[in-house]
Amino acid sequence: MKLLVTGVKGQLGYDIVNECKKRNIEAIGVDVEEMDIIDANKVEEVIKDGNYKAVIHCAAWTAVDKAEDEIELCTKVNVDGTRNIAKVCKELDIPMMYFSTDYVFDGQGENEWKEYDERHPLNVYGQTKYEGELIVEALPKHFIIRIAWVFGVNGNNFIKTMLRLGKERGAVSVVDDQIGSPTYTYDLSKLVVDMIQTDKYGTYHATNEGLCSWYEFACEIFKQAGIDVEVTPVDSNTFPAKAKRPNNSRMSKGMLDKNGFEHLPAWQDALGRYLKEIEN
Repeated sequence: MKLLVTGVKGQLGYDIVNECKKRNIEAIGVDVEEMDIIDANKVEEVIKDGNYKAVIHCAAWTAVDKAEDEIELCTKVNVDGTRNIAKVCKELDIPMMYFSTDYVFDGQGENEWKEYDERHPLNVYGQTKYEGELIVEALPKHFIIRIAWVFGVNGNNFIKTMLRLGKERGAVSVVDDQIGSPTYTYDLSKLVVDMIQTDKYGTYHATNEGLCSWYEFACEIFKQAGIDVEVTPVDSNTFPAKAKRPNNSRMSKGMLDKNGFEHLPAWQDALGRYLKEIEN
């Protein structure tokens, strides 16, 4: 099985290609230099010339606050780029896997979001990912995987930021009124490679198990890293951001259960393994 993985320089694309290598699955990773997803002709050329059996589409605009100012560019990447890939996948009748986000929901309440709940994005980024979902779900062979609070070796993330600030300042303030589940791209990549080899198409939620606030996440980071940092819980209004964030990112794993896929390990366990990985 030969796979094309977009966004190979990002946290998730990097880990998916590595996971494929471990399993002797041929996976070609591309980024903007090899295949600018905004360029429809280039997308068609790369996918058709490669004779791929599926496309795993990780490339995306993820700068959430910047998207509020750069609406056109964010839309080009997340909507038009996704459409360009989907068009070729449909023509070749090959599966497309697309990564989405908890940001497609309005983030209200305390109930888990189910995979097929109504979507009401709060910000530009969420809207573009929602529009991408609509494009992909029109394909006969599609996987949509919603993820949240992502961390991986290859790139910047909340954990690396906390470790840096903790060491520099010895004290941090972190919001405690947004609840969700961290997602370790190493764990996610295993599920992704399992899933892409099936025909169990549909929309899934895949995060590490367990819930926490960003404050609780930060406390656990410092505890496991063995760093003495004073962590103060604050309301999200303390840090006004351009893009509104969801308060509730609890996500049901019903589709994973229905189709016999294993849940990812607990987020605390994932964090411990990640800290060891970045130490090395």
